[in-house]
Amino acid sequence: MRRRLILAATLATVAIAGTVQAFASQSQPTVVLTNPVDNTPNVTDGTVYAIARVGNTIVVGGAFTQVTNANGSTTYARKNIFSYDLTSGAVNAFAPNLDGRVLSLAAGPNGTLYVGGSFHQVNGVDERGITQLDPATGKRIPAFNASVGDGEVRSLEYANQRVIIGGNFATVNGKPHVALARLYSTSGTPDPHFGIVLKSPTVGRTKVLDTALSPDGRTLIAIGAIQSANGQSRAQVVMIDQSGADAKVAAWSTNFYNVNCDKEFATYVREVDFSPKGDYFVIVTTGRLASETLPCDTAARFETTLTGVHGPTWANHTGGNSLFAVAVTGAAVYVGGHEQWLDNPKGNKSAGPGAVSRPGIGAIDPVTGKALAWNPTRTRGVGVQALVAVPSGLLVGSDTDQLGHEYHGRLGMFPLT
Repeated sequence: MRRRLILAATLATVAIAGTVQAFASQSQPTVVLTNPVDNTPNVTDGTVYAIARVGNTIVVGGAFTQVTNANGSTTYARKNIFSYDLTSGAVNAFAPNLDGRVLSLAAGPNGTLYVGGSFHQVNGVDERGITQLDPATGKRIPAFNASVGDGEVRSLEYANQRVIIGGNFATVNGKPHVALARLYSTSGTPDPHFGIVLKSPTVGRTKVLDTALSPDGRTLIAIGAIQSANGQSRAQVVMIDQSGADAKVAAWSTNFYNVNCDKEFATYVREVDFSPKGDYFVIVTTGRLASETLPCDTAARFETTLTGVHGPTWANHTGGNSLFAVAVTGAAVYVGGHEQWLDNPKGNKSAGPGAVSRPGIGAIDPVTGKALAWNPTRTRGVGVQALVAVPSGLLVGSDTDQLGHEYHGRLGMFPLT
């Protein structure tokens, strides 16, 4: 899960770890307001790719070099990662030195933080693609000693004393682990009970662009350039059952994404998020091809409990503009990218019949699949890269500085109240 919050929810029992901490997407009772809060810091260059919450601290990752406080009076040198206080908006002293982009973040055990990306060094120590940090000091947790080879880490999940990583890497700690691996959370050693082998022989390099974990930690969704999992055909989406002693490919699949959009894309799925109850998940896509019969440039809901091969419950089309981020709260399915419209199956880079204007960000009714009235707007740019629901609202990370008709440098939050 590259860009969303995972909160502790309940206790559950699963075979891989006995009594474990379970996790869930952030449930919210209503749709957030359209006027952003005024105290979020500003990222003054580059792009925000990832956001996570650790207690009352918000950690922000991406490709940038400096941030300011909300009113711009103080500038802080922060390379690719920084943090701030959720309540006050004050920028923290946390300033680890990572020599590459931060693409994924996840809260870990005992108040720690997992960081994934394209970096090769952390605070001057060789550590490629993934590290565990103390979010108070920015220091490495030295016991966690994992590195990926020939690639980057684009998604992170933590549950059941394991950390799950996805990306376009070929190895972990020098051993073959292609695009997806499960590591012991303390040591970083690969878990031998996670023998999931992904392949994509006809589209080039296998890669996982995002993952999502069900609230009970039992079900993992991985999306990306995937054609098979453990020899079973899977078109860009695979569901993994983690409830037993060994992880296995679940008896769930869809052919919805077994079609081409733009021929330049080995994969056009971009992000996935579970509902707070875990009964469904939503995938957003790019594709550059407007068609009401194809899954390109859509948000689509899938039911978790079904087995066999099936299609989505609903799909909302933008009419040819990309979606990169999704956050499901129960009250809404928030989507972001550089879209101009929702409810636009007949549009072709234009507003077709029934289309509603939703520049850069929007919300969809989880039941009907139709756009909600919520329409704060934002400067579109390349697009929203991070949507994270927290108890007090919805955090947004992107590459532009206009959100809800106000200046917010690449970062902002819409409040619940």
